[in-house]
Amino acid sequence: MRLLLSLLALTVTLGRADTSEKSFQPYTEGPKTRDGIGKYFMGREISQVMGHLGAGWLERSEREQEEKPSLLMKNLELAEDAVVADIGAGSGYFTFKLAEKVPKGKVIAVDIQQEMIDILKKRRKAFGIENVETLLSVEDDTRLPENEVDAVLLVDAYHEFSFPREMLASMYRALKPGGRIFLLEYRAEDPLVPIKPLHKMSQKQAKVEYAASGFRWVETRDFLPRQHFMIFEKPILKTPAKPKSPETSEEIKADERS
Repeated sequence: MRLLLSLLALTVTLGRADTSEKSFQPYTEGPKTRDGIGKYFMGREISQVMGHLGAGWLERSEREQEEKPSLLMKNLELAEDAVVADIGAGSGYFTFKLAEKVPKGKVIAVDIQQEMIDILKKRRKAFGIENVETLLSVEDDTRLPENEVDAVLLVDAYHEFSFPREMLASMYRALKPGGRIFLLEYRAEDPLVPIKPLHKMSQKQAKVEYAASGFRWVETRDFLPRQHFMIFEKPILKTPAKPKSPETSEEIKADERS
């Protein structure tokens, strides 16, 4: 009887552990602020998405003066044959600038809104640019091919991802080993940056979220007026060297003779 009760108790315990593991969620619900969705990831409330109706704001003439995107492009270290993904590409403000930097490579403009993709296609045709592809993504997957991307550019978009954990995993899969993410976010540490709080992000928060998904922080350069320029890398996993076989290694045979 005691043995039976012990087995029953063990079954219940294991069942609880199983349920706990399966029900694990990286997100929590919390107070919904004016510009948020009430969904939290690692302590950060996810912001609402800027819709396609805001495309005009992305292309505003004051952007160069306010944010110095030309300075950003100068500091992007990309090989001319690189494959670059512009995630959250919007109207393609940076997509077509990237296309000029990788004349022998290509830019994959990724966005979740079909309306933005349509705008991108029209502009690509008008500009006559051939090394730009468009890709309609979904909330939890970039749909980028595995191990084919050299670099990812994320400009003021990551904080809007409804499923940041899954999107980070998707980017990790898409990047080649040693591939980099160039993350731009308005500096949350600076109260003088005239952007709504949930559309900003601190360097500390970004490091925590990206590290949890396996990325290595490389550096942060604050040369832009309003944004952090953060670089994260997909580590190159080193495989251990194969031990030399005494039957085939001349060095070992020489050692044995001595």
